[in-house]
Amino acid sequence: MTAVVPAAPPAAAGPEPDPPSARRTRRLTPYWLLLPAGLWLAVFFAAPLVYQASTSVQSGSLEEGFRVTWEFSHYTDALAAYGPHFLRSFAYAAIATALCLLIGYPLAYMTAFRAGRWRNLVLVAVIAPFFTSFLIRTLAWKTILSDGGPVVGALDALHVLDVTGALGLTGDTRLLATPLAVVCGLTYNFLPFMILPLYSSLERIDPTLHEAARDLYATPAATFRKVTFPLSLPGVVAGTLLTFIPASGDYINAQLLGSPAEQMIGNAIQKQFLNVLDYPAAAAMSFLLMALILIVVSVYLRKAGTEELV
Repeated sequence: MTAVVPAAPPAAAGPEPDPPSARRTRRLTPYWLLLPAGLWLAVFFAAPLVYQASTSVQSGSLEEGFRVTWEFSHYTDALAAYGPHFLRSFAYAAIATALCLLIGYPLAYMTAFRAGRWRNLVLVAVIAPFFTSFLIRTLAWKTILSDGGPVVGALDALHVLDVTGALGLTGDTRLLATPLAVVCGLTYNFLPFMILPLYSSLERIDPTLHEAARDLYATPAATFRKVTFPLSLPGVVAGTLLTFIPASGDYINAQLLGSPAEQMIGNAIQKQFLNVLDYPAAAAMSFLLMALILIVVSVYLRKAGTEELV
């Protein structure tokens, strides 16, 4: 007797392939999403940069007109004439960045781990200076550091200005129009740019790592040195970049809080553009500043080992 074997059920039909138009649309969607940002960068960044580059190799005057002559003497002349301005700008920016890190790290640490229900209030206080103009904040510092202001009066009573004046940081009995005033203004104005990245980096640290360190009998100092600070290095790098780069090109603080002896490269560029009306020289100085900042940042990122931080 022959056994009857039931027929196998028909195989389930697979999903139908997408039509070519759907695949093409899915493939082009990311490019369409990038188009607005690309157009914005092309119009407001790339085009002005190209125009500025062409201006830096022009010759002529405002009355006779400028024409491209591929003359690169503006670059060498700028380095020879304004070398001290470049060095002063980077020195002020580096000092202000270091002060922002020293002030901002403890505040960001306390906000991330100790503020509790006051955290949002602290963050609002950090962001609050952005609600006013950069110029107004600097003018406020000009009033605070003025010769008849409370700061000078208190320091003069304590004879602090005599010591700082001997060190060349201030005048004999004043703070305004000194390198110290310029650095104070830079530090205050760019401090939020340091605090916010630091807070973001510290706030993402897993609390269980601190608990594990305590379980292994690590002291608070050892926990900070071996756990907290290494994990916060991305915020340190981001904060230092966000502070140093704009501080290097700043000119408002030196203009309002300093004297002609404390002028930065931004002041020299502003003078060439608006007073001397030497547009090729100003464009060349701007390109030199941008190139030097890129070199400094590249060296810093290489030394910081950012490929191991992210």
